[in-house]
Amino acid sequence: MIKPVGSDTLQPLFVYDPDEHHELLKESEGLPSVTISSQAAGNAVMMGGGYFTPLKGFMNVADAMGCAESMKMTDGTFFPVPILCLLENVDAIGDAKRIALRDPNMEGNPVLAVMDVEGVEEVTDEQMQTMTEKVYRTTDPEHPGVAAFNSQGRFAVSGPIRVLHFSYFIDDFPDTFRTAVEIRNEIQERGWNKVVSFQTRNPMHRAHEELCKMAMAAVDADGLVIHMLLGKLKPGDIPAPVRDAAIRKMAELYFPPNSVMVTGYGFDMLYAGPREAVLHAYFRQNMGSTHFIIGRDHAGVGDYYGAFDAQTIFDEEVPEGALEIEIFKADHTAYSKKLNKVVMMRDAPDHSKEDFVLLSGTKVREMLGQGIAPPPEFSRPEVAEILMDYYRSLNK
Repeated sequence: MIKPVGSDTLQPLFVYDPDEHHELLKESEGLPSVTISSQAAGNAVMMGGGYFTPLKGFMNVADAMGCAESMKMTDGTFFPVPILCLLENVDAIGDAKRIALRDPNMEGNPVLAVMDVEGVEEVTDEQMQTMTEKVYRTTDPEHPGVAAFNSQGRFAVSGPIRVLHFSYFIDDFPDTFRTAVEIRNEIQERGWNKVVSFQTRNPMHRAHEELCKMAMAAVDADGLVIHMLLGKLKPGDIPAPVRDAAIRKMAELYFPPNSVMVTGYGFDMLYAGPREAVLHAYFRQNMGSTHFIIGRDHAGVGDYYGAFDAQTIFDEEVPEGALEIEIFKADHTAYSKKLNKVVMMRDAPDHSKEDFVLLSGTKVREMLGQGIAPPPEFSRPEVAEILMDYYRSLNK
């Protein structure tokens, strides 16, 4: 099985031992505590589940700057984005050596993790700007990732953490949320060796389904892990429970038995395009995938990134040998009226735009909202039905 990044074994930061968990939880109630940002909470959940192996906790400013500028921490450890715990106010911490990190996304702000404080630093405007530019390739405050990153505060609290809870993800998505530990174990139980993973924050249309099948056939994969984002998205994106239902229906009806795992992870979308694509590949290797699909505009938003920037970054910027996972580089896929099947557009040079069934996201949302199913070449009817029910509920 493929090794985790930079380690022989997965290193989840969740406290699995029940006695130790109970003791830490008891101790945490008496510790100075801070309610962290949603982004930091998502990072804690990812570290808890082993996705960010071999990170031990939140970075200090020097390590975060190193990751932003060269994808390397000061000791040379590869990591593609800064993982910071940024706060607006650190008065509650004082000179405490151990603190409780509280969850901003759950009622009552329960303790999410305990941190051994190694540093409290003020991040300069210049440092914030450098990190923003390097990770997001823009400082435009209209960019949702830039806005979220820069709204967290300017005090970076760093140190190793022990995770005590998986936030709302385990409660709200019990059938879908999985840690990297659980996915690795299931891949092993299924006897899969070559595993393709597919990232999604949207329901999967016919083109996505066929793209997954193309990738599986191309690398002779044993199985596919559809791995959906369960954290915060931008306004207008379809909620996770609806996506989950639509994807499960598609997998059940249109893939062979024992060939697909439908899972999800708890993390707030960065919309950082190329850099986020590298992070996505990083934690897919940690969960046991050998191949990862990256298509056009992966993890992007608006017009901030070129169509294939998320593919070329692996050739141009990722340090040699940093990742073992292989990238399956995909073009836009669509149904060809000429060939009566879904193809990658680059594989059909004799086609014009009119030869494909192409619908914009806006057009599809309009159709679904009016109770009109998109053509079956675009969306499976059973999937469209689930989405139409959702849009109809909005109009009630």
